[in-house]
Amino acid sequence: MSTVVQGRTGAVAVEGGPKLRDRISLQAIIAGAAVAAAVGLMLNLLGVAVGATTIDPQTPGATPGAGTMTLAAGAWLLVSTLIGLSLGGYVAARLSGNVDKADSALHGLSVWALAFLVGTAVAGSNATGAVRTAASSAGSALSGAAQGLGSVAGAAGQALDPRAAMERARSVLTRRDDPRQMTSEQRMAEIGHIAAQRVAAGSYEAGARDRLQALIAAETGISPAEAGQRIDQAEAQARQAAQALEQRARAAADGAATGVAMGSFWAFATMLLGAVAAALGSMAGARRAASLRGDAGWGTRDGYRIR
Repeated sequence: MSTVVQGRTGAVAVEGGPKLRDRISLQAIIAGAAVAAAVGLMLNLLGVAVGATTIDPQTPGATPGAGTMTLAAGAWLLVSTLIGLSLGGYVAARLSGNVDKADSALHGLSVWALAFLVGTAVAGSNATGAVRTAASSAGSALSGAAQGLGSVAGAAGQALDPRAAMERARSVLTRRDDPRQMTSEQRMAEIGHIAAQRVAAGSYEAGARDRLQALIAAETGISPAEAGQRIDQAEAQARQAAQALEQRARAAADGAATGVAMGSFWAFATMLLGAVAAALGSMAGARRAASLRGDAGWGTRDGYRIR
């Protein structure tokens, strides 16, 4: 027994009656996405060829600047993407056989989504492969360097006299109170030790500043006052270098953030315009109902009456 159901719009449908056919064609969407990808690739290759012809390394100033090349490449990439998606949407709508422009537009949006998803997956796969290749190359280089250093260290160890090494270490580590009675190696070793502690702790330990001044004065043959001035100059230069490095790091981080933001905005705009182009192309490719009309202005297709 059939049941009559009336919807909000007043349309009457019979429950248990014939089901309307699916108005989506996966084959048409896949074909449209393939056409969009192929056309986009072809146009991008054309853009690469045209861009390569503008490079003239033999004539100074004849080659466009990096900014101009980047802008032209971005504009051409956008144009080729829009053309490819428009044609892909047209093909999908035409092959689906739909006469409704809304259904055709949905086919175009499906082409747009599939093309971008596949393109993103391929780009991600290529990036992962590049990273793996770089990591493998770096690992091989480090392994070779380690082997080379091991060979050098082994040869140096064989050539070094153990007794001489022990005497050298004892001489360096033995500290005397008067820097003038210490050897140059002992003074340099202690200077390096105090400097390392200063860098690690951020300040001198008690008496370390005066000890460093006396060591430098004895090592260079200058007065303790001049040695103190040299220490102050070295610390001032170190602070300036640290500040400059921090400023460069902040500028680089700001530039990277700006680049990511601009790239994301451009990617969003490209995808949005691509969706519009695919929808318009598919609507242009929709079948016209006039070609299916019968004698009384109505025709049939797939068991349904259409106009």
